[in-house]
Formats: sequence, structure tokens, C-alpha cells
Amino acid sequence: MNDSVKKNRVHLKIHGRVQGVYYRASTVQEAQNLGLTGWVMNCPDGSVETVAEGAQQKLEELIAWCRQGPTGARVTSVDVGWEKPENNFCSFSIRR
Repeated sequence: MNDSVKKNRVHLKIHGRVQGVYYRASTVQEAQNLGLTGWVMNCPDGSVETVAEGAQQKLEELIAWCRQGPTGARVTSVDVGWEKPENNFCSFSIRR
């Protein structure tokens, strides 16, 4: 299997004005469009956290999207952590 289709996993923490602006719903839509699996959720500190699995290139596209977010969001920073894929997701969803 070549590296462009090898499954990877990324853990993101998005900071800024990212709650109350449809960030989670927009992230689900973007991830589904990219063919990724995983989850997104609001954190008590006002940030948004997401874990996604899929092809490296598609994950990079999601990271780039997360740095901007939906209209109304003001992203100040994105923490990116690469992890070993666990292959335990069948879709991309909002965690509450």
C-alpha cells in the first residue's frame, strides 16, 4: 500500500471563537466530504476537539479547513497531534 492511501489519524484542538458558530456541524460536513471518519466536540474551555482518520492528504485538507473554520469562526490556533490509527470509526459525528 502506498503512503498516499495509508490510513492515518490526527487529533486536533482548535482555539478561538469556535463555539456557537456551527463549527462542529461544519466540521462533520467537511470531514464527510473528504471521506474521513472520527468525531468532533466542544470542550469546557471554549475550544473544539476533533479526531479524524483517513488518507494523509485528506487529513491535511481537514487541518487546513480547521485553521479557517466556518463563517463566523475566528480561529487563533490549532494544535495538531499525529497518532496511530485505531480503525474504530465507521462515520464522522458530533460527540456531546
